[in-house]
Amino acid sequence: MAVGARLTIFGWIHVSALRHRSAASLLVFALALGVLGAFGQGEARAEVGFDDWLGGFRAEARAAGISQRTVDRALADLAPIPRVIELDRRQPEGRMTFVEYRQRVINNARIEKGRRLLREHEPLLSRIEAQYGVPAEIIVALWGIESNFGENTGGFPVIASLATLAHEGRRADFFRGELLAAMRILDAGDISPEAMNGSWAGAMGQSQFMPSTFLGYAVDGSGDGRRDIWGNQADVFASMANYLSRMGWDRRYLWGREVRVQNGVATSGLDERRPLSGWQAAGVRRTDGGDLPAVAIDASLLKMDDGQGPSYLVYDNFRVLMRWNRSTYFATSVGLLANAIRS
Repeated sequence: MAVGARLTIFGWIHVSALRHRSAASLLVFALALGVLGAFGQGEARAEVGFDDWLGGFRAEARAAGISQRTVDRALADLAPIPRVIELDRRQPEGRMTFVEYRQRVINNARIEKGRRLLREHEPLLSRIEAQYGVPAEIIVALWGIESNFGENTGGFPVIASLATLAHEGRRADFFRGELLAAMRILDAGDISPEAMNGSWAGAMGQSQFMPSTFLGYAVDGSGDGRRDIWGNQADVFASMANYLSRMGWDRRYLWGREVRVQNGVATSGLDERRPLSGWQAAGVRRTDGGDLPAVAIDASLLKMDDGQGPSYLVYDNFRVLMRWNRSTYFATSVGLLANAIRS
């Protein structure tokens, strides 16, 4: 079963909110598989009082080279957020079909807004596309699905949220690392503690980067000396494009295409690759019944909803989108929204 089928309801709330150091994927994958950790271990760690725990983290941050000024400012009067623990422990789980997921994330209002914003930011997006080789419509589609074009970035203070999760214990090591990464961002002067807001799990800004992802891939697209994925559109777009480029986006190709599959063509999934000529010989066609492109590129076949939904041939750029988020639902929806925005 595709990972996306298990991410469904959780993913709709904030599928990117739990990004691992490679843009969220490993942690989200673990959650999708139900690997939530042992509550007993978490309870044991949480027996250490928050203030005592915070004292230990202060020492760790200073030993890691974080300035005393940043430590004092970021951790002053810090207290755990009960709502964060509640959200972390009550992840809804359920089966959502791809068609249902697609209907939620791709609608006429989002398509029309994406088209308008593509036109509005065309000079900036064209410059970034030329620099990084990632199509403007892919950036706009990601922007739309991740944060509704910057409108839904989360209202939780990132430092307090991450400290809460690092102390609570179920995934303490992961969140402690993200908290230290967030401290490095503050120490570099990219954002102030007061303005560093995000999702309950620490995903930040219009691109919804986790702090470690920010450190690895955020860039200063405007040239003002800061990496501001909260309010600077050049930084938002350039950071997203930089991530996809460094993950291997190939400007020569698309992400994939919807296809018509004849009866008898088995579901192969991402593990099986064939040349387009091989899929042509197997009976896969364009949606209008025409032949597949005569291009020397390998592809994988995805038959959604156990063959009851649409089918797609996907290329390596699709796998790049899945480095952003390990969900076939997510990656396919980004591609489809990008197509609709550009059409």
